[in-house]
Amino acid sequence: MKNIHSIEFYTGSKEELLPGFEKDFPYIASRAELDKYIGGYVPWHWHRTVELFYMESGSIEYDTPRGKILFPTGSGGMINPNVLHRTKAISQREKNIQLLHIFDVSLLAGEQGSRIEQKYIAPVITAPQIEVIPLFPGNAEEERILKLLAASFRLSSDEFGYEIKLREALTEIWLMLFELSRSMREKKGERNKSNDKIKLLMIYIHEHYREKISIPELAAAAYLSERECYRVFHDCLHMTPVEYITTYRLQVACQRLAKGQEAVTVISHECGLGSSSYFGKVFREYAHCSPIEYRKKWQNSDR
Repeated sequence: MKNIHSIEFYTGSKEELLPGFEKDFPYIASRAELDKYIGGYVPWHWHRTVELFYMESGSIEYDTPRGKILFPTGSGGMINPNVLHRTKAISQREKNIQLLHIFDVSLLAGEQGSRIEQKYIAPVITAPQIEVIPLFPGNAEEERILKLLAASFRLSSDEFGYEIKLREALTEIWLMLFELSRSMREKKGERNKSNDKIKLLMIYIHEHYREKISIPELAAAAYLSERECYRVFHDCLHMTPVEYITTYRLQVACQRLAKGQEAVTVISHECGLGSSSYFGKVFREYAHCSPIEYRKKWQNSDR
C-alpha cells in the first residue's frame, strides 16, 4: 500500500490520474495522509473507478453535488464512478489517515456485459441517486461491512494468491453493499445532467485559468446560456463561476508556493490573479496568511 499526500490529474481536467493502475489488474491501494496534502484537502475531482475507503484515524468531510458527509475514525464508504467530489481533513487531535481501494468494476465483473456485471454491478454504478454509500459504526449491517473492509487492507501483496484473495474480499464487500443499497436503488432518481456540464465548465477553467475568462466564453464551452452556467455552478459546487475561477487560481498558486521558489509576482500573474497587491489581498482571505508565510509553512513542514 502506497502512502500518498498529493493528487495527480489528467492534463486540463480534474479527472484523477492513477499512477500504477494496470489493465491486467485494474486496482491500486493507497494510504492517504490528508494532513500532508497542500491545504489539508483534496480538491474537486472525479475518476472512472470505484472508490472504497476506510478511516484509519482522524475525520474527513466528503463534499459532492448532493451535500456533505462527515466520516470519523472507524467509518468508511463507497464513491460511485464519475461522481464529482472533494475531501477535507477535519480532525485537529489526530492524524487524518484514509485507506483506499481504487478499482475498475471489471476486476469483479470480468468481461464487459457479463451476467455478474448486469445483475450485481450495473444496478449500483448506474443508479443516478447513488453518489456515496456511507458506512458508520452503530449499524449492525454497516459494521459487518466495515470489519471486512478494514481486514481487506491487511492483505499483503507479497503473499501467495494475493490478487485472488483481494478480489474475493472485494466481491464479498460488494455483495453486502449491493444489499445495503437496495432501498437507495428503489427510490426514483434521474440522471443529473448538470454533472456532465459542470465537468466541461471546470475543464475549460483548468485550461484557461492563466487568461482572462469571461462568463459568456465559459458558458459557451458547455453550450449553455449565462443563466444556466450560473445555475450549474450553484447546483453542483454551491458557488458562482467567478468564485470557482478565483478559488482554482488560488489553489494553483498554493501548489507553486509550496513546491518552488518563484517570485510571488510571477506566480500571481501566471495564475491569472494580476498584481501582487491584489494577489496578497485575496490570498490572505483564502489562506489566512501571506503568500510568503504560506511558502515557509509548507516548505518547512515534515511532508
